[in-house]
Amino acid sequence: MDERIEKYFLGKLNRFERMDLLKDLESDSEAKKEFIRFQNIVGLIHLSGYDKDEKEGADDYNQFVQGLKRKKQVRIFFHVIRYAAVISLLIVSTAILTMSLFKEKLPKVTMSSLYVPPGQRARLMLQDGTEVWLNANSTLLYPSYFSGNKRRVVVTGEAFFNVAKNAKKPFIVSTRKIEMKVLGTKFNVYSYPESDYVRTSLIEGAVEVKSERAKVTLKPNEQVTIRGGQMQVENITFSDYFLWKDGIYCFENERLISIIKKLELYYDVTIIVHDPQIFNVTYTGKFRQRDGIDEILQVLSRIRHFHVKKDVERNIITLSK
Repeated sequence: MDERIEKYFLGKLNRFERMDLLKDLESDSEAKKEFIRFQNIVGLIHLSGYDKDEKEGADDYNQFVQGLKRKKQVRIFFHVIRYAAVISLLIVSTAILTMSLFKEKLPKVTMSSLYVPPGQRARLMLQDGTEVWLNANSTLLYPSYFSGNKRRVVVTGEAFFNVAKNAKKPFIVSTRKIEMKVLGTKFNVYSYPESDYVRTSLIEGAVEVKSERAKVTLKPNEQVTIRGGQMQVENITFSDYFLWKDGIYCFENERLISIIKKLELYYDVTIIVHDPQIFNVTYTGKFRQRDGIDEILQVLSRIRHFHVKKDVERNIITLSK
């Protein structure tokens, strides 16, 4: 077992070490299974009902299990554990037994935050099996486990969701006073604070998008752009855009001004253009995220011939004819 997995849940990894681990899980199915197993065990410990540290929580959980062994009415429960049928059933059964045998209130849900630094991306598996890809300079706020009748997360930046189906517990994504409600689907959310719009793009399933003024239900291959309180629904014409979750930035007949705004968000840099005529030039191409903004701009400059100057200390890039 990768010892980083245990350290991850014990809070002994720094932000960058956590990022490296999550990236490595993409190509290691066994490690991914082990990560999910630990994640579910942590969820069980959170059901103990006590506000104590991790070691005490684990001790309480072990005592709880020993107590169950002495009770005849839970023999079926341990029969299920011995055969390890489904780990999610373990979580549900434990929750039910905790409430029925001990009649204690569940503890407050612990909220976690994952921030992806500029020039990086990450994938996260939530407690319910939902997969989330986070783009550069983005943040996801999510609970340690989903309680109640809703599964709610908050996004700042850009994220792609593959939501685990649960008809009794809808999945809700909140961002900038906008809510997206689904049961099980694949969709992309673009919501950087610096951008003047929020866009939800539906790949599969159905999603209800609700703002303070309006509401719309998207069908597959549709997207809605919300700008100034107004909603505009249209078909998705460039599906390669969503390759960002695979580390590829794609542009199709896109004006340089639009590309620049995205690069500023993705790489957390300020780009100044001295000649406005450069804005009107359009580009089509694909770039690897790991190439970095310097390489991307150099390639673009060779196509339309403009100069790139970088001020490292001030983190400013200047484009000119």
